[in-house]
Amino acid sequence: MSITKHKVLIRGVNWLGDAVMTTPAIRAWGKAKRESSVALLANGQVLQLFKHDPHVESFIEYNNFHKTPIGKLKLISKLRGEQFVEALLLQNAFDAALITFLAGIKSRIGYNRDGRGVLLTKSVPVDKNILKLHQIDYFLNLIRAIGITPTTTMPWLYLLMDERLSARSELDGLKRPVIGINPGAAFGPAKRWKEEGFACLIKKIVANLGGSVVIFGASDDKPIVDSITSLLPVHIVNESGVFANFCGKTTVRQLCALISECDALVTNDSGPMHVAYAVGTPVVAIFGSTEPALTSPPTAPKYEETGFLKVICRHKTKCSPCFERVCRYNHYKCLTDLSDDYVYEALCSIIPQTKAIFFDRDGTLCHDAHYLNCFDNFKVFPQIGCLKELKDSGYKLIGITNQSGIARGIVDEWFVNDVNKIFIDKYGFDGFYYCPHLSSENCACRKPSPGLLYKARAEFGINLKASYFVGDKDSDILSASAVGAKPVFFKSAQYEQSVNDVPLISCLTQLRELL
Repeated sequence: MSITKHKVLIRGVNWLGDAVMTTPAIRAWGKAKRESSVALLANGQVLQLFKHDPHVESFIEYNNFHKTPIGKLKLISKLRGEQFVEALLLQNAFDAALITFLAGIKSRIGYNRDGRGVLLTKSVPVDKNILKLHQIDYFLNLIRAIGITPTTTMPWLYLLMDERLSARSELDGLKRPVIGINPGAAFGPAKRWKEEGFACLIKKIVANLGGSVVIFGASDDKPIVDSITSLLPVHIVNESGVFANFCGKTTVRQLCALISECDALVTNDSGPMHVAYAVGTPVVAIFGSTEPALTSPPTAPKYEETGFLKVICRHKTKCSPCFERVCRYNHYKCLTDLSDDYVYEALCSIIPQTKAIFFDRDGTLCHDAHYLNCFDNFKVFPQIGCLKELKDSGYKLIGITNQSGIARGIVDEWFVNDVNKIFIDKYGFDGFYYCPHLSSENCACRKPSPGLLYKARAEFGINLKASYFVGDKDSDILSASAVGAKPVFFKSAQYEQSVNDVPLISCLTQLRELL
């Protein structure tokens, strides 16, 4: 007998960057409503962002037609027909509350803004302290106000392997490091760094770093990109492997995947800036008229599922932040006085350059005891001593392990930490990371999701494309593929190799021959 799920609705925000900042709140809401069917109402671009998000089950597009009286009535009728029982309004507009009220949704939750409090059944007050919160925390505060405790505060975008591989293919042949450049900002010129600055930065990337540049932007950004391109030497624009222009040529999903494949992104405060950190890419964020405390790439706490490198570039003036689209004084000093040398140095500080070898733990470094939970069953493979030679050759040694036994109550978290510490203290590992979650939690850190590899990259400055991942499970091989590291399958008694065209070893001493 099938059980009919209650239907709940999320009214999403309108801007791409804001939508990225709602992902922790949407994840928390989705987990709290896991017995319900969660639908997202938003514009087409935002819906693309959530296309493969496991916390959203269905999508309703809000388009320009719905801004007309007839369109509103049709949308209200559609929502009424869906029989939603609850609505979470992440958008602050009066319109969001009115539509859900007229659609007969019994529970309507949102901030008391835009004069809509009377239309909400749970009206969360807004004071000056709430308005000072980073936007990520602003949305999470709404979730907490209704008794839901978020499990993560870091935005994360779910990319399919096919999307990652397609993006990698698009960038194939470009010289590393590949630096993404996003010179636009839909808000207005008061958020856009000078075109001459971007042009000078691109010249330095090519000449000094021996790298390449990929330019991103919406169709409306084409005049900006054309202006920057006109300031570049012909040999940069035309040379193979140095310059690629994707302005106006990508979908939202393609943009996310391409940014994830870049070694770093230099960007104005804009949607692609938020996409970058939500896919783990190091980011240089340039701020003009807006306030970094409210919308900058966040700082990932140590306990988080992923991480990224970031630098905020800002030239503080007496009039900033003004939050204006256009400079009221017409001088744009908060942007024009920001030098290309300063931005270049910021970029150099976050480009990952260190090589690493990532290792699965159970079955690769030690016997797989099937939920190792006591030292009596902890047996390290005798060849592990050979790994010191790899470290002497300039590789960082990093452990990455799934430990769902913690969530199942089979393994104590302190025990996992103690075992991992042995690999660090006794066998020279530089870092050891673990995921404590069940696969059903859809976290960023459980292999094959690459969250912990991005976290390691942020901590050690690891060049993932120049690194290896050794493991005895498909999830290890897929993790390597997700980030472009070279996979090595370790033959064990428990698992057979099922991914083709991957080097196989049966002893750790054989690893040296592959490097």
